[in-house]
Order: sequence, then C-alpha cells, then structure tokens
Amino acid sequence: MTAADAPDISAQGQGPRLPGQGARLDRLLSWIERVGNAVPHPVALFTALFLTLGLVSTGLSLAGVVVAIPGTDDTKAVNGLLTGEGVRWFVEHLVPNFMTFPPVGAVLILIMVVGLGERTGLLEAVLRATLARVPRAALPYAVALIAAQAHMMSDVAAVVLPPLAALVFKSAGRHPAAGLIGGFACVTAGYAAGFTIGSLDALYAGITQQAAALLPSADGAATHLLVNYFFTGTSSLVLALLGGLLISRVLEPRLPAYHPDGDGATADEEPAQLTPVQRKALLATGAVVAGYAAAVLGLWLPPGAPLRGAGGALVPSPFLSGIVPVLFGAFLLAGLTYGFTARKLSGTEDVAAAVTESVRGMAGYLVMMFVAAQVIALFTWSNVGVLIAVKAAALFDALGMTGFGAIVVFVLLTCCLNFFIISGSALWSLIAPVFIPAFMLLGMSPALSQAAFRIGDSTTGALTPMNPYLFLVLALLQQYEPEARLGTLIARLAVFVVPFLAVWLAVLALFYGFDLPLGPGAGIRLD
Repeated sequence: MTAADAPDISAQGQGPRLPGQGARLDRLLSWIERVGNAVPHPVALFTALFLTLGLVSTGLSLAGVVVAIPGTDDTKAVNGLLTGEGVRWFVEHLVPNFMTFPPVGAVLILIMVVGLGERTGLLEAVLRATLARVPRAALPYAVALIAAQAHMMSDVAAVVLPPLAALVFKSAGRHPAAGLIGGFACVTAGYAAGFTIGSLDALYAGITQQAAALLPSADGAATHLLVNYFFTGTSSLVLALLGGLLISRVLEPRLPAYHPDGDGATADEEPAQLTPVQRKALLATGAVVAGYAAAVLGLWLPPGAPLRGAGGALVPSPFLSGIVPVLFGAFLLAGLTYGFTARKLSGTEDVAAAVTESVRGMAGYLVMMFVAAQVIALFTWSNVGVLIAVKAAALFDALGMTGFGAIVVFVLLTCCLNFFIISGSALWSLIAPVFIPAFMLLGMSPALSQAAFRIGDSTTGALTPMNPYLFLVLALLQQYEPEARLGTLIARLAVFVVPFLAVWLAVLALFYGFDLPLGPGAGIRLD
C-alpha cells in the first residue's frame, strides 16, 4: 500500500469535540501559530538573544549594578560581556559551554540506544506485546499518567517518553504526532507532580528548609522530603485525566492528515501478531533486563551500597543523579539482546550502523544547542538572570497580598520567571528566601509555598525557547510533518498550558480551602 492509498487516520475514533472548541479556539491557535512561525529560525533567535544580552549586561555592568541575594549577605555584580573580563570569559568558555551543556550529552547518549532498539524492532515488538490490547481511546490517558510520574527520571523523561508515545499511537492507528506532542506537553507541564520521588524533590526540600530557617517559627514547620507527597500524588491523577482529554479531544482532531508508510497498523487493522522468533527474543531480552535491573538495585538499595547517597540516603544518591548511564545500559543490553536473538543484527558492523543512523538526524539539533548553550551560559555568568528573578520577587513582596490570592500571584510570577530560568533548583533557590518567610509571616507553611512553586515551575516549561528539549521535539515532529515549524509546535503545546495551570491551581485551592495536609505532617498553615 502506498502513502497515497493509505487511509487518513488523523481523526478516526476520536469522538466529538468538547463544547467551546469551535471557531474561536481555532482562530486563537491559528494566531499563535502565525506569530510563532514569524519568529526567526531558532539559531537566529538565540544569536539575537545572545547579542542583546551582551549589550544589556555590559550596560548594567558599566552602571555598577549589584544584586543583593534576599535572605543572605551575598551580593552579585552584573558582569558585562563587552568588557575585558567578558571577552576573556567568552574566548575561554565558548567550547566548554557547549561540551558541558547537559541536554546535549543526555540526548545523544539516549538517542543512540533508543534508536538501536527501534531499528532492531525491539520497541515495535514491545508495543505489540503490551499495548496491542489497550483500547485506542485509553492511550492518551495512559501516556499522560506515565508522563505525570516522569520527573523521577529527571530531564531524561523529555527525551525518552515523547518518541515512545509517538510509536505507541502509530501502532494503534492514531496520529503519532499526537503522542509525541502530548507526551512532551504532559511531561513538562506536569513535571513536578507524581507519586514518584526523585532528586527534584530532594533539591526542593533542601532549599525550602534553608529558606524557612530564616524565621524562628520554622522550628515547627515540616520541610522534609515528602511535604508535598499527598498534593503531588493527587495532582498527577487529575492531570493525567486532563492531559488525556486534551490529547484526544483538542490536539489530535486539529492535526493535519497523517498517512502511514505502510508498516504501521491503521485504525481498521489489528497489529500483526508476534512471530515465534520475536517472542523468543522478547523473553530473552526481558530476562537480561531483569538481571540488569536486579544488579543495579543491588548497588543502590542495600545499606552501605555504593550507589547510595551521603549518609546512606536513597534520595539524593548517585543512582538518581546517574540515571542517564543507568538507562543507557538498560537500553543497550535490551537492543543487543533482542537484535541478535531475533537475527536483526549479525555483527558489530550492524550495531554501529544502527547507532550511527539514529544520531544522523540530530545534526540540526546540535547546531541549535551550540547557540542555546552560549545564551544560557551568558545568563548565568552575567548574573542578569539573577537580577530579573530578584527584582520580580521584590516587586511581589512589596504588594503585601494575603490569602490564597497571594499564592495565585506567586504561581503566575513563577510561570513568567520560568521563561528565563528553566532550572527549577536555581529559580527556587533565588525566590524561596523571599516568599517562604513572607508567607510564613502570613501564617502559611513552607510546604504550601513549595507546592505553589511546583505549579509555576512546571506549567510554562513547554513553551520557553530556553527549554532545549523543545527543539528536540520539533526535530522529531518534522519526521511526521516536514513542513512543521517552531510556531506550529508552540501553538499545539499552548493548548495544554492554561488548562494545566488552572486545574492544578484548583487542586491546590481544594487543599487550601479544606485545610488538607499536603504531605505527612505538612499542613497548609503553621501551627
């Protein structure tokens, strides 16, 4: 069957649109797409931002601007790029800025082994074995639920989950771009939710504890690792339902027609059954991966294990901070075991060819990341990012708002700051010393401030050009829609931001209004 003969599966089995999804929403999304597409190519955008930041930082430096860090005696002077010191920094750090940019290494390492699994047929076989019986209508909700737990994997989730979700949708005869975009949107917009516990929770808790200690009333305030556990667990269930609804009823019906290449299942076809060789290969792969997982857990869970953290802590620990190489090993062993058992690989040349082909399509992404790395490094070195966050926080502090309205404004402010400082730990460390004591003086617990920060730190993360994984998803989207541009992607992601923000705030309002504990021993108000 040729592409021209393939049926249009972009809108099959998706049901009616929700009320209010008519012409006005379509016009709004079209406007967002036009505005986004009017934005220059990401390389040009980051270059212009770098030059602008260089001029601004130099002007502030020559004016002698100094930033006082709230809650401490520390000050940071703004450093100018177009000064002698700035020129030296640029010359010495141009290459290290790119080589040490975390997303580059994580993306390339995981793309190699995930691509190996895809090209050997492992991923397709896993999908057939595990998801073939899942109702097509349930797939968006399953993807959203998994995404809401994915922060345990750190940024790896933004690399692994979206392309896998695209394959799941394609295998079920649904639009793969819906799985790709929906998976990325739910990972980022619901990033700090979930029942899972990871290094993110430890970072938040440590910063919260330090900020709360600025006031004597901190003695009775809970600041442990699980202060938001009840809230984040509940949020992940609500956001999973919302995310699945948005994928199936808002995003997918508006995607252009997708024509399968003839290898994937369509809406009228059952996925092909596994052959005996594939079943044997899957069993062998499962046994190898299970043995690998047992070995890794044996290096992490027992007392005194080498992958435990300081003082024998499970979180944070080298296991969580080293999740990328742990996953690399799992995917590599799985791809090799399946490939050789299923006779898809015959030697090292086949392995090298499959890995090379996986990386080949990432050339454009690497060019974008080279420029983006310089911008983000300059934001950090110049202290302009610190200046923006501190000034915005001071303005809010001067408003003197009380009650849940203050929490809402704080969340909205965090949403805005998240466009400039995408590191959650960096942003929280800057604004926590201001807002946690301020809210404590109003009788609100540090756990409430941290819960509010989680919302703002997550919901707008999918839209900021400072998020390097946005361009990874764009590169993957262009495999299904070669004509797709940045504005196209941003318009589709924008569908998730406001609903996630509103619903997540509503969940927090319920906890606040009924004075429910946010976590074990962590109430809304100070005792």
